[in-house]
Parts: sequence; structure tokens; C-alpha cells
Amino acid sequence: MLRSGANDLGGTLVEETISRMAGSAYGSYRSIRDLVAIAEAAGRPARQRTTLYGETTAERIATGLASDGHLPEPLPVLSD
Repeated sequence: MLRSGANDLGGTLVEETISRMAGSAYGSYRSIRDLVAIAEAAGRPARQRTTLYGETTAERIATGLASDGHLPEPLPVLSD
């Protein structure tokens, strides 16, 4: 993707938890470190941005890295 002109790797879908929260064992997740490694392997720089493509604050980047790789717990399945 990155070699073909795409420049928004994470915007595709970083974390899909709706299925997992509904009780499915499946879902997709890429950590910040995973996304940086993908960009670096393609020879491209990785940069976080806001939803309006603005600069991300250092505090927000640090917060993301501190919780990187921790998925939310799925919701319990309720029975009748």
C-alpha cells in the first residue's frame, strides 16, 4: 500500500473491537509499534496525526505508547 501511493496506514482500521465486544473470538488489532514497523519496512516515516490531519501532541503520543498492545476486555456474554 505505502509503495503504491497510500499515505494513511493507520486510517484503514487500527482496531476493530465491535465483534470482540459482542463475544466473537475474532477481530483485528495493530499496535502502534506494529504500524511503525510496517511503515519502516516500506521505507516510509510513521507519524501520528489527529482526525483532521493535524499535529498530535507529545502527551497524546506518550499516552498511546503507554497503553500500546493492551486490548479492552470483551463484554460478558449474557444468557437468558
